Amino acid sequence: MEKEFAQATGRAETANLTDRQALHAVLSDPQSRYLAKHLCYVLVIQGIDTYILRPRDPADYGVLVDAIGPSPQANDLHVVVGLRGPLAPPDFCNGLMLPLVAFDQIYAFDADSLVAGLPKPDDLDEESFRSASRELFDRVMQITDNAGSSDEHRALNYCAVRYAQIYTNTAHAFASGRSLTAIETRPSRLSGSRSIQDVVFSYTNRTTDVTEKCFVRVDVTEEFPFLVTKLSPYYDR
Repeated sequence: MEKEFAQATGRAETANLTDRQALHAVLSDPQSRYLAKHLCYVLVIQGIDTYILRPRDPADYGVLVDAIGPSPQANDLHVVVGLRGPLAPPDFCNGLMLPLVAFDQIYAFDADSLVAGLPKPDDLDEESFRSASRELFDRVMQITDNAGSSDEHRALNYCAVRYAQIYTNTAHAFASGRSLTAIETRPSRLSGSRSIQDVVFSYTNRTTDVTEKCFVRVDVTEEFPFLVTKLSPYYDR
């Protein structure tokens, strides 16, 4: 396979390109796209090889190539929506024993782009809102063992990339002198036959130590999570 790739690279226009840019250029060429099916795509989480990615639709190998990009950076992020399967067989990916994930969607972005794209409320200044949003996003990313495999983490990850109101609420909390003291996810009492998670955000007043909580309810029963209840006050029972 390495020799075949070397031949394809030799046929491509790769002058003035780095090795990674040349790789992307070759794989992006429709005449060389067949090579993409023979590569191993590993999703790395917090520096650890975590999943081997395979498209559910064979036509989506191009999505993988596009997600890698011509010039990957250390702060690049990828959100993968798919179904987790068994461990890869021993003869797969040079014996890399990781769970296989058959994906339907991949979103590639970086944290700065995500934060910059959030809608800013009129009553907050630009710098304060972006700083608060970036801190919240970083806090979510630093949660231990968040590999997106549990219902709790899937609900939290959904909120982080699909529900902008949590950023607005956190920015308002900081502006009023409250700290973000906890982010918790717990099964909802409304779950029943479905897996519904309550994502709870706790904010503590820096002067009075009084804690206020709010939550978002997310249904993660199926492959594609969705919002059940918008951000609302949360009361411990």
